[in-house]
Amino acid sequence: MSNTPFTAAGLAEALIACPSVTPAAGLVFDCLEAQLTPLGFAVYRFTTGEAPDGPVENLFAVRQGPPGSRHFAFAGHVDVVPPGEGWSSAPFAPEVRGELLYGRGAVDMKGAIAAMVVAAAEVPQSAGTLSFVITGDEEGPAQFGTVALIEHMRAVGSIPDLCLVGEPTSVNRLGDTMKIGRRGSTNIWLEVEGKEGHVAYPHLADNPITRLVHMLAELKAMPLDEGTDWFQASNLEITDISVGNPATNVIPSRAHARLSIRFNDRHTGKQLGERVSAIAAKHGATARPVVYGEAFLTPPGAFSQMVADAVEAELGLRPEASTTGGTSDARFLKDLCPVIEFGLCNATMHKRDEAVALADLDALARIYARIATAALAP
Repeated sequence: MSNTPFTAAGLAEALIACPSVTPAAGLVFDCLEAQLTPLGFAVYRFTTGEAPDGPVENLFAVRQGPPGSRHFAFAGHVDVVPPGEGWSSAPFAPEVRGELLYGRGAVDMKGAIAAMVVAAAEVPQSAGTLSFVITGDEEGPAQFGTVALIEHMRAVGSIPDLCLVGEPTSVNRLGDTMKIGRRGSTNIWLEVEGKEGHVAYPHLADNPITRLVHMLAELKAMPLDEGTDWFQASNLEITDISVGNPATNVIPSRAHARLSIRFNDRHTGKQLGERVSAIAAKHGATARPVVYGEAFLTPPGAFSQMVADAVEAELGLRPEASTTGGTSDARFLKDLCPVIEFGLCNATMHKRDEAVALADLDALARIYARIATAALAP
């Protein structure tokens, strides 16, 4: 890019070369700070939380624009999932082969962060305030990551007007999809207490498995919804059943199960937890719901138009507005301001030989620069 003395690919390689399996800390943040500081960003790093879900390192960087100007935030994460075995090259030794850059995090999402840095260099400080909201724990429990960053931003009064999360949203080619919302997520742990006994004398026992099976059948039959204009239908899935009974002739004393519910904006996690708890109680069971994120929607409007216009200007197509897929840290950031996710192709994320097209990195940097410029316009 004309005003930028570095490339998105070069910055991505530097970030990939810093091993950062979640929770990320230290070296990868040193690398990102070294990329942002020369661009005029004030970088604040802090670590919060305790075991088992912490400590977690986070970074908030801001370049202040003129007084009263708008504030646009880039958000993402530098932690990655474990690379696993079977890579064609070392996962944390970035390698260009042909037109692709290989390495863990190339797509999810160090490549996007590199494109954000290049984009930031293209946006003049006079245009407005830019910030980076970067956590080291998005792929893990996420208890002390973006949540802690939001607390810091509120404490210092640095609230963006709009926020773009660089998750890999594209499906078949760069630019074909952006996320304007996400379904919520809750897991619910169920426990049924019974009374142990000999299988030949069932009248002297109380088999918790029987009650568990009946309860799960009722829960699976529980109507949720048929979807909305922007969301697919909510779904409840049984993800675990466990008894731990090594004996073949003993009725066990308790049985457990776990549910996962992905829900749209017709529900809240609290309401669903209460519904499941009521059904569990009918069967003499207890339920422990944990809500990992509420459903949210950034209704189509000026912000999604900015993203679509930037993509069309660079690539000649307009992205589909989608709410599919799993959760992301946008579930927290939506409490600050309108948020949209847009990033690289997701075909190789979390897979061995994760790779990004070099041309996509350059194009994404240009798209991000256009979005930031439009978002900061008065």
